[in-house]
Amino acid sequence: MKNQPIGIFDSGVGGLTLAQSVRQILPGESIIYFGDTAHLPYGDKSAGAIQYYSRKITEFLLGHGAKVILVACNSASASAFDVLKEEYRDRTEIIDVIGPVVDYLCTRDYAKVGVIGTKRTIESGSYESRIKAKSPGTDVFSLATPLLVPMIEEGFVFDDISNAIIRTYLSRGSFADIQALVLACTHYPIRKNQISKIFDFGIEIIDSGKPVSAILKEYLETNILLNDSGKKDDRFFVSDYTPYFEKVARMFFDGEINLKKADIWK
Repeated sequence: MKNQPIGIFDSGVGGLTLAQSVRQILPGESIIYFGDTAHLPYGDKSAGAIQYYSRKITEFLLGHGAKVILVACNSASASAFDVLKEEYRDRTEIIDVIGPVVDYLCTRDYAKVGVIGTKRTIESGSYESRIKAKSPGTDVFSLATPLLVPMIEEGFVFDDISNAIIRTYLSRGSFADIQALVLACTHYPIRKNQISKIFDFGIEIIDSGKPVSAILKEYLETNILLNDSGKKDDRFFVSDYTPYFEKVARMFFDGEINLKKADIWK
């Protein structure tokens, strides 16, 4: 079990930001990653569709020996995590990205925070309800920002188009005086500096990388599952090959990667 990989899945390249954090905090672990590029973005899909995709991917990752599974996608965490947790409780540990971020945020005692994410994540109310439950005095303003994911998947990063759209979203009056902004989508950390610049680098920008990786490390240590063999075998799968996915994966993981297409829907 120690030598088995950590399974991570997302709708596309976004979960690579979480995979990179896992690599930094747990450098001895192997990673098996699945990007469901055939169905991205998840943010405009129904809860039923996301649950179906998530079940199939979970089975795929377990079939490749994953010892724990991270649901890197916020839309899947909002719509499918509880279902997966119940259905696979006897087979593996499943960790979402929402709970750890909310737990971290509520240690910061902020009076007003913003949350941006996909339509599915924001409409679910997952972040707002959990934050209010743990920190009733915190005002939360949530906004769906659906254009960001497809732009990232198409490679529009650090250009005038993406800057204009980000600024249009975040210049709304409701974001005035926020002390922190939650990036409720694992794609968004790719634009973290752009987003921080909108606020003159004066607020905390919170993404799932460190909080989730910390929870994962605690789980592995508690259950004596840390890989101490010194052997790593990272594998990356996509449901539909895109050159941009490979480009971003190589950027995050310093060069050569083992990338394969896996049609798990047949």
